[in-house]
Amino acid sequence: MKRYLILEDGSAFSGHGFGATTISTGELAIQTANFGYQEAISDPANFGKILTFTTPMIGGSGINAIDYESIDPSVKGIIANDIAFHISESSSFQDLDDFLKEKRIPAIYGVDTRAIVKKLKTKRVIKASIMDTDDDHAFDQIRALVLPKNKTAQISTSNAYAAPNIGKTVAVIDLGLKHSLLRSLSLRKINSVVLPYNASIYDIVNIRPDAIVLSNGPSDVKEIRNALKPMFDYFYGKLPILGIGLGFLTIADYLDLELFDLVPPYNGSNFPVIEQSTNKIWQTAMNIDKLVLPENISLNFSKVYYDIRSDLIAGFSLKKEKILASAFNPEGSPGNFDAVSIYDQFLQMME
Repeated sequence: MKRYLILEDGSAFSGHGFGATTISTGELAIQTANFGYQEAISDPANFGKILTFTTPMIGGSGINAIDYESIDPSVKGIIANDIAFHISESSSFQDLDDFLKEKRIPAIYGVDTRAIVKKLKTKRVIKASIMDTDDDHAFDQIRALVLPKNKTAQISTSNAYAAPNIGKTVAVIDLGLKHSLLRSLSLRKINSVVLPYNASIYDIVNIRPDAIVLSNGPSDVKEIRNALKPMFDYFYGKLPILGIGLGFLTIADYLDLELFDLVPPYNGSNFPVIEQSTNKIWQTAMNIDKLVLPENISLNFSKVYYDIRSDLIAGFSLKKEKILASAFNPEGSPGNFDAVSIYDQFLQMME
């Protein structure tokens, strides 16, 4: 079945439909990882996005029970150059096409994904729709659409829950939490308690945490600033705080660091960062639309990580204040494990 990806600027890309047959609209985004399509599709930080994969083919390894980052993906669509159908008869794997139908996610393959990437090189946000037609009415619809605001409020858990272990207790503030973050903490015997993004001071104090983690997520930092400010005011300098992705941005915003828009936003597993004092380079995974401008920073950072592509700050720590902030996902997923020692640094802060 022929389907169309149409953009608000009036351009359209045709291809073959697979997955769900629904009509869907969202923010066009590029996913540059060469592997890990299941993690990318199920990452809550991709809430509301139509993901375009730059790798030539996806679907070859199917869908398995281990690589979910959330049980119910919240992407609005998938665009691919090519996909693999009917990859295995094993009951341990599910075909990507069947998975997308089950989750009601529309998709198109046979699309010139390189042309889409070129369009996004100079634009930060482009509205897009997956539709059955590319007539004038379809373009009128997409131009009139308003993209959803405060995505964290829609994706964050509404009730606290535990990921139990036998070590220190950490309050994990869910801004769009990935399963692999909890897995990384559990591997270090951390007893995690996941709380909503707008958890009160009482909610956090009540679990007697040894530290706080602010997860990655899909929102603009300005939209959740007021919800998180009481937490920062109360716990800053008292408990270790780790911020990842959107959590990194909330810490930077609280410290009045200047944020710089990335055009296009980073979304993939091939973003190198360098640690200033050691010149050690990590290949990292990021899903973020801003980094920190290094100019005019008066804070005495213990460590600073620079994004090699832009020379912007992608991570930092403040030893005295017990702050650790990482724009990149230390656990990868998708990605490699170069930066996983961020979690070990966080554990050291708790000692």
